[in-house]
Amino acid sequence: MAPRVVSMEADGGSRGNPGPAGYGAVVRDPETGEVLAERSESLGTATNNVAEYQGLIAGLTAAAELGAAEVDVRMDSKLVVEQMCGRWQIKHPGLRPLAAQAAALVGRFAAVRFSWIPREQNRHADALANAAMDAAAGRPPATAAPARPATTAAPGQPSTPIIGSDPATAPASWEPRPTFTATRLILVRHGETAYTEQRRYSGRGDVPLSERGRAQARATGTRVAELAPSVAAVLSSPLSRCTATAASIAEALGGDVPVRTEDDLIECDFGQWEGRTFAEVRQQWPGEMDAWLASPRIAPPDGESFTQVAERAHRVISGLLTAYPGETVVVVSHVSPIKLMLRDALAAGDGFLHRLFLDAAGISVLDMWPDGGVAVRTVNDTAHLATLD
Repeated sequence: MAPRVVSMEADGGSRGNPGPAGYGAVVRDPETGEVLAERSESLGTATNNVAEYQGLIAGLTAAAELGAAEVDVRMDSKLVVEQMCGRWQIKHPGLRPLAAQAAALVGRFAAVRFSWIPREQNRHADALANAAMDAAAGRPPATAAPARPATTAAPGQPSTPIIGSDPATAPASWEPRPTFTATRLILVRHGETAYTEQRRYSGRGDVPLSERGRAQARATGTRVAELAPSVAAVLSSPLSRCTATAASIAEALGGDVPVRTEDDLIECDFGQWEGRTFAEVRQQWPGEMDAWLASPRIAPPDGESFTQVAERAHRVISGLLTAYPGETVVVVSHVSPIKLMLRDALAAGDGFLHRLFLDAAGISVLDMWPDGGVAVRTVNDTAHLATLD
């Protein structure tokens, strides 16, 4: 049976930049560390960056041939990782076709997550790339590739992805990890504001709850208390429409659970679109709107991309799974972070972000296990608001 989630390490380089070049890529089972596929090739004369992109393309192709649905890509090339995440521009014309080819491959999977790792954690792919460079230069290979990469993560490196495991933090024996009690996340969108009712983009602006929004927050608190009598923590975006909603939930839980604000839960920065309706944005920024709807890596003018918001959401969930294993946590946030959490939990494509509607004060429930298992129990439950209509 094809693995649903695989991890992939890739590397590339040249002797001289440009010079004799080659790449290496390794696809693994993230649970066992078993090597599922290896790819390496000499490229003749090329630059380091070209070789690195070729390694990424070869690794993604191998993962697709294995039938994987999700890929955790780990590379020691900061340039490739940042460009594929949409944070750095691709200025060199020679890299743009390679980046486009890699992006097309990314689109074949339900989810692809990129993370930077130090070179010592990328030894297997690095050894394959060096052997390919030696071959390009007409030299005999120096050493064989190691059986597995380093198993100790360097301080300050990216945290474990939401779904799947990270080989950098797995035990040296690569033994499968046991399954424990799930951590339950109750995701709550804040109550209505004036912007909600008017269908305006509401990002970083601190628009307070309306009178109806405050009633929704109280009803949501009652519903959350019914769903989870025991809650370990209530986390909230720092914006007042969320902290007020979270305060109502904490009160309904008996007042024993304090509300803690988390900056990473703040809404997407919509930049110049803040406070405007979809129709107004479509009229004034038609090209920018089309690009934004087509790719989560595109940001509104002076704003933030969904890819950047997803990174924040990943950090929140990773931290919660570490801090509250097997417990229930309430997360009060906004449309964009909650949609991105649900997208990844459901292994959905990017089109999901523009097709799912989340009501004000809607509730979604996720169960997440340490071994990467995810169960989506509820999406956008609003039954508790029926009496307010």
